[in-house]
Amino acid sequence: MDTTNKGLALALFGALVIVPDTLFMRISGLGATQMVAWRGLLQAAVLLTLWIVLSRRHRADVAALATGTGVLAALLQASNAALFATGIAIAPVAVVLFAVAMVPLVAALFGVIFLGDRIEKATLIAAFVVLLGIGLSVSAEFTTEGSALLGALCGLAVAVSLSGSFTLFRARPDLSIFLTVGLGASLSGVVAFLLTDSMTQTQGWLPAIWVTGAVILPISFTTMNLASRYTVAANVSLVLLLETVLGPIVVWIGVGEAVGPRGLIGGAIVVVTLAVYLWDQRRRALSRVTRRPIRGSAL
Repeated sequence: MDTTNKGLALALFGALVIVPDTLFMRISGLGATQMVAWRGLLQAAVLLTLWIVLSRRHRADVAALATGTGVLAALLQASNAALFATGIAIAPVAVVLFAVAMVPLVAALFGVIFLGDRIEKATLIAAFVVLLGIGLSVSAEFTTEGSALLGALCGLAVAVSLSGSFTLFRARPDLSIFLTVGLGASLSGVVAFLLTDSMTQTQGWLPAIWVTGAVILPISFTTMNLASRYTVAANVSLVLLLETVLGPIVVWIGVGEAVGPRGLIGGAIVVVTLAVYLWDQRRRALSRVTRRPIRGSAL
């Protein structure tokens, strides 16, 4: 499989896994610090255990993490974990996810500045159309009320931290994803644990947050960060936008947080655009393979 398509496949899998994340967060009924604590501690436990069991280069992994780039990557993971859960706790899901949808543009900018990436015209066009679709899907919900505005600001900060994370993992393939993401998750989890009064007081269903922390987050963020090593960060973040549209729809179906007609139309625009983009990337990859000359043949 072409490396770009391998990266896109990993990103698509991670994006689909994370789609029900916000639904489970809503079902849990927990506050911001409670969610950050549970999600961070559980994700850290899973990822650090996997690192201990599966890694064959523990000393090298720790040495790579102990660099400026490694510390920054872990801090970005911690900020992402804390700010996303906080945004979801205080604002409508769609508002937060719309702000997170800035990831493709930020990731493309980081890639050009720090890695010398050349962003394909198709990627920029797809990102622009996707953002239009997302803007349509949440235009009826975004207001200037305090909670919505703070939620949007949290989402924008998440977009920056995710983009930075994807870029760093691509620039430094020696960084262990399990160790780096696990350490970042543990940092956010421990701080939130110290700030919360009760880990179990809720009007919702507590096990729902366990699913997000122990299953959804470890799988999705591992595959998406791994995907960034096979394709440019802008591609990974573009596929991640599936959650931006499908997430609010899943929450609507699950707990009745309404999505209006504009939300459904905008969601359709995003899904169709991503489908066409992924198909085009696959077609281009097959074309490159077909045109590659056979070694030893006359030219």
